[in-house]
Amino acid sequence: MIHEVDEALHTLLRDDVLGGGEIEVAFDAPTKDWSARRTGPTINVFLYDLREDLGMRQVGGVREYGPAGEVVAEHEPPRWYALSYLVTAWTARPQDEHRLLSALLAGLLRQSALVPERLAGSIAEFGLPLPYTVAVPPAEKRALAEIWSALGGELKPSLDLVVSAPLAAARHQAAPQVTDALLLSVADVATDEQLEVRRLRFEDEPDRSALPAATPLGARRARGAAARTARPGRIGGAGHDA
Repeated sequence: MIHEVDEALHTLLRDDVLGGGEIEVAFDAPTKDWSARRTGPTINVFLYDLREDLGMRQVGGVREYGPAGEVVAEHEPPRWYALSYLVTAWTARPQDEHRLLSALLAGLLRQSALVPERLAGSIAEFGLPLPYTVAVPPAEKRALAEIWSALGGELKPSLDLVVSAPLAAARHQAAPQVTDALLLSVADVATDEQLEVRRLRFEDEPDRSALPAATPLGARRARGAAARTARPGRIGGAGHDA
């Protein structure tokens, strides 16, 4: 998911904001060694923090349907994560760096999300825009000066770019669909004869008339002379004429 957000940002900055010029877009840590190896104007987009965006957390499940409309799986809601980037401009002159930062700020403010059409990979499957904020004070008041100190570099003007992106959660496979009709087997306690009743549930099952007739539930099968006067009663009970 992280590398897919990197690719979307690279396309946005290079094509939309910078107009496809010769300015390089890099995602390396802007250390002293890195800056010494630069060969031209560069926009550095350094991922310095990653944590869950609790404001985007959802509950419940999302069902996945098959071609016949049956439920084939259930997904837990995706988890959203905030990716924080330190965006800086690197040129030979500070004035040129400021112009680049101004162009970056204006270009990023023209929209508030990475559109689904520019996404690829697993995050594109969600079909959702990825909202982002730019130059907003960090919620937990993280000091960017501390980041530069950790990188071993000199403090530079920068834009704080935070992108929220989803990560697919667990997928639970649905149990196989029941295709057999309900079969109820009943025994006559008097004769120990097995009676079977079939209840049709699906349209593609054979016609009920083709099935063997069954004695209604609750009726005791009589024998001999008693069969002429037998009446429905409790299974296993005695049936007598009034």
